[in-house]
This record gives sequence, structure tokens and C-alpha cells, in this order.
Amino acid sequence: MRVLLDTHAFLWWIAGDRRLSARARKLIADGRNELLLSAASGWEIAIKVGLGRVDLPAPIGPFLGEQLRLNGIEALPIQMAHALSVQSLPLLHRDPFDRVLVAQALMERLPILTRDRQISQYDVEVLW
Repeated sequence: MRVLLDTHAFLWWIAGDRRLSARARKLIADGRNELLLSAASGWEIAIKVGLGRVDLPAPIGPFLGEQLRLNGIEALPIQMAHALSVQSLPLLHRDPFDRVLVAQALMERLPILTRDRQISQYDVEVLW
């Protein structure tokens, strides 16, 4: 199964955070699943690191690259079509990063691994 990780799911996974559900841990740990992390999540993490809201043990570029490699996670680029399709989404969620994730999930036919209940208001499959 191809699965798009929400930013918090990725961060909680690499930190071993207990807020990650048992199902989410199982899906991420299952090597048969193709895990994807959006460039939007990288952007969001970079902003949060810059604001001091997320601490990483190493500089963001090398650290994220290494975590993607170690965890078998593929980076999902933001295509122009993804960005433009955000315009047609109902304004159920105001977070621009989450709106891009929803657009990508819809266009790429991906479920999103997220605890965010606002995302489940969209016509997208949510796993948790």
C-alpha cells in the first residue's frame, strides 16, 4: 500500500513518540508499504525548526535525508497541479501544508496517515 505520512506522523515515528497509534506504527514498520513524505512536510518542518518549535539532533537537510533513507520513505514532490488543485478544495482546513497534503492525496490516490480530524472531512482516505 502507498501511504502519505502527515508531518506529525513522520516526526512522531522518528522520535518514537507514544502519540503515534499502534495501527500507524504497524503501517510504517511494514516494509511492504510504500511510505511517502511530501515536500510540504519538509517545508513545514523547516519552518518549525526555524521558529524553535521542533528540535532536531542535526542540521535539517542531512537529518531529514538520513531519516528518509533509514526508514525507507520516499519524498513526494509538490507538482504545479497539486498546488493549483488546492484552490478547488472546500475551506475545511486552514493550514496550507495540510491542504497541500489533501490535494496530493486526492490527485495521487493516496491514503493519509494522520491524527488530524479536520483532514478526514475531505474525500480522502485517512488511516490512524
